[in-house]
Parts: sequence; C-alpha cells; structure tokens
Amino acid sequence: MELKRVVVTGLGAVTPVGNSVEEMWKNLLDGVSGAAPITHFDSSKCKTHFACEVKNLDINEWLDRKEARKLDRYTQIAMISAMQAVNDSGMDLEKVDKNRIGVVYGVGIGGIKTFEDEVMYYAQHVEDGPKFSPFFIPKMISDIAAGHISIYYGFHGPNFATTSACASSSNALADAFNLIRLGKANAILAGGAESAICMCGVGGFNAMHALSTRNDDPAGASRPFSASRDGFVMAEGAGCIILEELEHAKARGAKIYAEMVGEGLSGDAFHITASHPEGLGARLVMENALSDAGLKPEDIDYINVHGTSTPVGDISEVKAIKDVFGEAAYKLNISSTKSMTGHLLGAAGAVEAIVALLAVKNDIVPPTINHADDDIDPEIDYNLNYTFNKAQKREVRAAISNTFGFGGHNACVVFKKYAD
Repeated sequence: MELKRVVVTGLGAVTPVGNSVEEMWKNLLDGVSGAAPITHFDSSKCKTHFACEVKNLDINEWLDRKEARKLDRYTQIAMISAMQAVNDSGMDLEKVDKNRIGVVYGVGIGGIKTFEDEVMYYAQHVEDGPKFSPFFIPKMISDIAAGHISIYYGFHGPNFATTSACASSSNALADAFNLIRLGKANAILAGGAESAICMCGVGGFNAMHALSTRNDDPAGASRPFSASRDGFVMAEGAGCIILEELEHAKARGAKIYAEMVGEGLSGDAFHITASHPEGLGARLVMENALSDAGLKPEDIDYINVHGTSTPVGDISEVKAIKDVFGEAAYKLNISSTKSMTGHLLGAAGAVEAIVALLAVKNDIVPPTINHADDDIDPEIDYNLNYTFNKAQKREVRAAISNTFGFGGHNACVVFKKYAD
C-alpha cells in the first residue's frame, strides 16, 4: 500500500507568550518569557508562586458566554486554538466532506480545576449529601475537548483524545498523521490543551519537587541546560495543527506550511517520573522518527527539545542526541522554547511542533533563554549549539520536536520543507 503524503495547512495557538500563532512566534524569536506571579488562585501557601499563564484572552470573543460556562478552561482554549487553525486553513466548510475530517486532541490531566472546585464545594456542604453540578463530569473528562471541537464543526471523522502526560499532543499528531497517510481521513485537527494552574496542580507538582521555586525571578526561572536549573515552570495553553492529505490540500488551493514526514514512539520502561539517565528511551524515539521519515541524522537542522529545565532530564536528552546524531549533532541547532513558554504539559507537543515547523518554513531558530556563560553544568556538552539567548537564522531543511512524559512516554514528530 502506498502511503499518502501529509502536509500542514492550518495553525492555531493560545500560549503564555501570545494568543495567536503570529504573536507567539514573534515573542519567541524576541526571547520573551511568559512567566509571572500566579493570578489564577492564591498561591501564597504553595512553594511556587509563579507560572506561565495565558494573558489578556477574552474567552467570550470566541465562545458564547453561556456555553463557555459549561466548559473547563482547558476545553475553552482548546476550542479557540482549533477555531484559529480552521480560520487559518481557508477551508470552505460548505464544500469539504465532513465525514472525512477528524479531531484528535491530547491532554495530560484534563479538567483538574473543575475537579478541584466541585470537590471543595462538596467538602463544604458534605452534610447535605452530594451536590455536584450536572456538568461536573462532562467538564472534567480528558476526551471532552476533542468532542466539543467535533460537535462545533460537525466533523464526523476519527474523533478521540490521547493522554500520555507531557507527550499527549505529540501522540495526537502521530495518530492523526498515521490515519491520514493510511487513507482513513482527508484532514484532522490535531493538537492539545492544558490548564492546570490551580491549587491541586501547583501543589501536586510542588510535592514532587518538580517545579522551580525561583520566586524572586519568575522570568528567569526556566533555564534549560544551565547548572542552576531547579525544575520546570508550570504553564497553560493550547495548540492546533491541521494535517491534511496532500492531494486534498492541493485540490482546494490550500497554503502549505510544511510536510509532516515521520513520527517516533517509545517507552523508557524505567521510572514513573524520571527519564532514563542514559537517555535510552529518548534515543530510541528519535531513531524511530528518523527511520519513519526516511531521513538521516545529517538531514535534520533543528531539534525543539523537551528541555524542561530539570536537573536529570536535560542531561539525559543531551546524551540521547549525541548518541543518535553523532558528529552531525554539532551541526544542529537545539533549543528549548520551554524557557519562554514554560511547560505546557499536555499541550507542549502541539505548541512545540508548531515552533519546529515554523522554523522549517522561516529558516530561523528561536532561542533557549536565561543562560549565562558562567552557569555551566559539567555534565552538559556545551560544544552543541543550544541557541542560547538569541534567535539564529539558518537554513532549516527539516526539524524534529521531542516530548517525553511521566510514565516514560516518548514521542517525536518530524517536519521538512514542502516540495511538490
């Protein structure tokens, strides 16, 4: 069976550094941090008092006010990212076959704020018996964003959610890619969303010692590959990529950002939260992705790394890159845009895939910010080009995006310049 080619025809993003793809991309190239003191709740009793929140977003500009109240925030921003992507794609919804268009959206946690609110309300009124909202379960469950997007547009194609912690939306992209190239859909809205900046989310990750506690310097807290890194910065956001079968896209005259050419999946099989210290799962996922794409290590010019700013994770990913790419590793640009967006959890894969494919389209690599020349970790090879502090122009023929999740879930997606 000959596999169909898959291209990117629409993008949408709601992030801590911009509520559109254009705004996000500009701020990433300018090295803008999205970290600031938490406003979503009173974090004074938490160890961490800052996060990367989505800012200045009027939900009601996009969603009916009454309907929006029935949605958890993660679903609200998921829908907005999808709306942006559909608008960007130029797709005529009156002419496409909606039975052949699907929605695959990832989320790591889901409606945790809804869960927190409902359980806290019950705890305060326990003597009255269960007093839960009828929207409690539909707002909370992890599949509901994909469901709402499908319902809103009337898309009857494949419709489901992927949940693999921080790899969730990369898994969504991989599944959508495979469905299209196998001929099971003409186009799929693939992406992810997360909004877990609440007492349960921040308090829970604090209990694991996963978050940075650099409360005196939020904007400088996410510092991947620097010796002083002390954990990731919690973020919220959403990203959507419309993947489309090439001939279907050409027939409707769609603009094409890039071609998706491969995906890789692997499991660390090591620890529930820590990556393998030698990067074995990370190495395997990149090898699988390159093999699937039919590319050699020297064909890749940029890696948007997982790069969470955690003491162990950054080291293991560098080891994996060196193992996979060998001498070609020293010709790559590497960057962690989590230094600016924070860690978007289940949305990270989709948003960072957008960054990777925009680097391919525009021949420029966004930076890894917050690094000082004297902030050196002896276990990090600084002969690699981490694109520290300033964006770099270069030809980007192909790029990959890595995402790794708690539980040892690893996913990698590959994009290259589109050529007919």
